[in-house]
Amino acid sequence: MPKQNPLAVGIDLGTTYSCVAVCQHGKVEIIADDQGHRTMPSFVAFTPAERLVGEPAKSQASLNPQNTVFDAKRLIGRKYEDATVREDVKHWPFAVVNHEGKLKVQVSHKGKLQTFYPEEVSAMVLAKMKQTAESYLGCSISQAVVTVPAYFSDAQRQATIDAGAIASLQILKILNEPTAAAIAYGLNAKSPEGESRNILIFDLGGGTFDVSILSVEDGIFEVKATAGDTHLGGEDFEKRLVDYLAKEFKKKYKEDILQDKKAMQRLKMACERAKCTLSSCSSANISVDSLYQGIDFHTTVTRARFEDLCADLFRATLKPLGRALKDAKMRKTDIKDIVLIGGSTRIPMIQKLLKDYFHGKELCKSINPDEAVAYGAAIQAAILTGNQTPTMKNMFLLDVTPLSLGVNTQGGVMATIIKRNSPLPTKETMEFTTTEDDQDTILFMVYEGERALTKHNHLLGTFTLKGIPPAPCGVPVITVTFSVDENNILTVSAKDVDTGNTSQFTISDTRGRLGKEEVEEIVQKAAELRAHDVSQQEKVEAINSLESCTLELKRAAEEDVLDVAAKRRMLELCKSTTSWLEASPSVEKEECEQRQRDLEETWESICNTLVQEEGVEEMPGEDQADADGGDPPEEMD
Repeated sequence: MPKQNPLAVGIDLGTTYSCVAVCQHGKVEIIADDQGHRTMPSFVAFTPAERLVGEPAKSQASLNPQNTVFDAKRLIGRKYEDATVREDVKHWPFAVVNHEGKLKVQVSHKGKLQTFYPEEVSAMVLAKMKQTAESYLGCSISQAVVTVPAYFSDAQRQATIDAGAIASLQILKILNEPTAAAIAYGLNAKSPEGESRNILIFDLGGGTFDVSILSVEDGIFEVKATAGDTHLGGEDFEKRLVDYLAKEFKKKYKEDILQDKKAMQRLKMACERAKCTLSSCSSANISVDSLYQGIDFHTTVTRARFEDLCADLFRATLKPLGRALKDAKMRKTDIKDIVLIGGSTRIPMIQKLLKDYFHGKELCKSINPDEAVAYGAAIQAAILTGNQTPTMKNMFLLDVTPLSLGVNTQGGVMATIIKRNSPLPTKETMEFTTTEDDQDTILFMVYEGERALTKHNHLLGTFTLKGIPPAPCGVPVITVTFSVDENNILTVSAKDVDTGNTSQFTISDTRGRLGKEEVEEIVQKAAELRAHDVSQQEKVEAINSLESCTLELKRAAEEDVLDVAAKRRMLELCKSTTSWLEASPSVEKEECEQRQRDLEETWESICNTLVQEEGVEEMPGEDQADADGGDPPEEMD
């Protein structure tokens, strides 16, 4: 009897709720805890005597708010100085501190203050998921596929991997949540053999938002484009309702509850229940006994009021849709299925906006939005451990790189070699050359981002190509090759075509290396800044063109047969142009173009005068080329 491969589970590590699943005996099972709950709150609480995880932690949150940690997913992989962190701490009852430059949460545990990294808190949730799976399966679990938002940065992904290690879990793969959901949907939505289906995954959870477009055909899941916001979800909707009701309480009772953490936590939990109720009812009653100073708070919130409070946040989900469609080179009519994932997609206004955006197209609600991600992760875990069923054997994932990759060129211009949303694996080559005479070394600076100038993008690393033979600038041909494999590992190499000299380096996991503010600036605000970028790029190109022209004419004046006065005139003009460029870092494009025209017209005038005076047909330099036994230079078109 063949030995069975060890089981691995799929874990949806969510902002507000987490879920674990396993694929065995040919089917996927969502694993419930000992209370029968199929999802677990991502809460960790610290008391004087114990640490609580999941439902027990959440149930006592209103009594112990300062020592109950939630939303760790919004902290993991971020810096203390991040604007989103600074905004979130205003709403959290627990403390977030700067510990030697690193972000930690501070709680009272076992009679003393203690601090924990967000990775540690996430590890506690993962460990609880692991324990739940082991209790159900009756065996030890050491491997898992864990999901993250598609727009998670490299730091957030690496921090999630660290959390897995802390929880004694080997993370086989970090899988994007929309891709996991597409797997769950795609294996259940049967299509005729050979038919391709374009699926849009709309994933709006408790704290993050992703939209991904995939093409599914014969078991091949190809991601075409992805977009989103790592800081938008149900938690933000709740905050709007909490703030509104806190103001209503102050208006009615002349008391400010904002500084009372217990009162605010109780109000938050009441608002969470109301938000869920409003998804199926037109109004929700909010009732909190003795909310503050013995005052009972009772009110009713209508769905219309809730939708008005969150109108701008709801509409914010539509912008990434357009960006994803554009990147995927698709029209709205090309989308076959629109799949809703994440608890916040139950909100009727979200569904209405999405349906209207696609001109009345029906939304797919055939899979459980709370469980689909864990379901897909379990399938991927089964494939990676060799426990797949026959229907899974031909399944293959093709992902994309979400940000453009390139190198820095003269003037700080980004030369994009691999464009964002390029399918993986991918390989592209571009030719470059030297910028100075007899340059024997080139420093390559590798960046990712969407801006025209590299100073606005993110530096991934640098490497150097040495041993370039002496030659005038612009003569050597250097090829630079970017190669990104299925695991999103980038390898960059440079080669001198003449000598064969090469240099290369590797960057592991280039995906999403930026924090939220940087990613939003790169992707969401790039369109608004594109006009400025184009203007800057044109200016740099004009400066580079003028510098190149100056060097070429200086070299020509030094080498060609000119009278002393003409040579002095040309060299002085080149020198003054160079000095002007060095002293004028903020020159305009038009000024550079005018200077270049002056240089070229002066050179043309000198050449024409020389031809008239000497009565020769050749241009200066041609006699010298013939005397040297070489062919005259070819004329350029």
